Amino acid sequence: MSGFNHKPHILFLYSDTGGGHRAAAESIIEALELEFGDAITTEMVDFLKDYAPAPYNRLPEHYPDLVRVPELWGVGFYISDGRSQARIVTSTFWPYVRRAARRLVKEHPSDLLVSVHPLGTSFFLKALGSDRQPFITVVTDMVSTHALWYDQRADLTLVPTDMALQRALEYQMSPGKVQVVGQPVSQRVSQVGLGKKELRRKLGWAIRKSTILLVGGGEGMGPLMETALAIDESGLDVTLVIIAGRNRKLKTELESRKWDNQVHVYGFTSDMPDLMRASDILVSKAGPGTIAEALIASLPIILYSKLPGQEDGNVRFVEAVGAGVWAPDPLLVVRTLTRWICRPHEMKKIVQNCRKAAVPDASNHIARILGQKIGLEAGVNVTLPSNPTGL
Repeated sequence: MSGFNHKPHILFLYSDTGGGHRAAAESIIEALELEFGDAITTEMVDFLKDYAPAPYNRLPEHYPDLVRVPELWGVGFYISDGRSQARIVTSTFWPYVRRAARRLVKEHPSDLLVSVHPLGTSFFLKALGSDRQPFITVVTDMVSTHALWYDQRADLTLVPTDMALQRALEYQMSPGKVQVVGQPVSQRVSQVGLGKKELRRKLGWAIRKSTILLVGGGEGMGPLMETALAIDESGLDVTLVIIAGRNRKLKTELESRKWDNQVHVYGFTSDMPDLMRASDILVSKAGPGTIAEALIASLPIILYSKLPGQEDGNVRFVEAVGAGVWAPDPLLVVRTLTRWICRPHEMKKIVQNCRKAAVPDASNHIARILGQKIGLEAGVNVTLPSNPTGL
């Protein structure tokens, strides 16, 4: 792109196959606005929904159904993972998506492309050719990252953990082209706001009871109902906060039940930072964004569900840093909750481990890297909007 007084334009390639890709792009854009104000412009494109040929353009729509059969998802992940398998996938599908990929990059000119989706890397690098603008991949899976994330032609690949870095090196990525930056999360996650008691009062929760936050991801997946019932029937005197996500049927079922404890049910919500800060323990599916946010909120984690393949490593990461445990059965969840509530010294140690493992400035770090790639320095000759984050 060129022109008088041209503002650098960054194009983000994402797709709504899971909420983490969109959330990562949005959090980086938010950080870019804070770092550079109106000195740049940004754009997000859902390349599957808006450009992929049928039936691939319906993958975001059918993603919730696909992941409700975790075993099949895991088989698909593992048989396609690996350098040679990734090349086969790319070469097999290239004839079908070539025209769409080239049309996207032509219709959305930019000074920098950023992919936050494993399918948004090799196909678009191929479509761009050799005479192209810089291309950066931001890996949004935490540890067990699929080979499709990695393409040596990318100028830089940003990964969230040292474990993901090792994975990239195993796929023979050049060490100088891979950098550990943390998991991008919204600025709201690390903002200091009301204290725990004040938040609970604002939310209408019991102030002095142990509060358990039960999350099934954006789609309300995993044995969420069974786990909620086990906690409620355990004899523990707690407040149970349940996030059903976009699963409306599940939300209705949860709201219609009679509970022994105080129970609050939410659908898909943008208030997760406050809900986490108001809680004592997180019981969650092993999504990378949720884990990263919990670490920043110093919230001990019980992982009760995961997608085979891409989320297997997230469990290993949480256990390795001492931030929580894997409890894939409702009774194991109850046993862990009972131990932690009865042993506050153990909980305190886990809280400290969460703080050590947290990377609250990951989005800002990524934003500064992107700015450097297009020749900008943070905070220099920048006119900030009056409310850059919209919060």
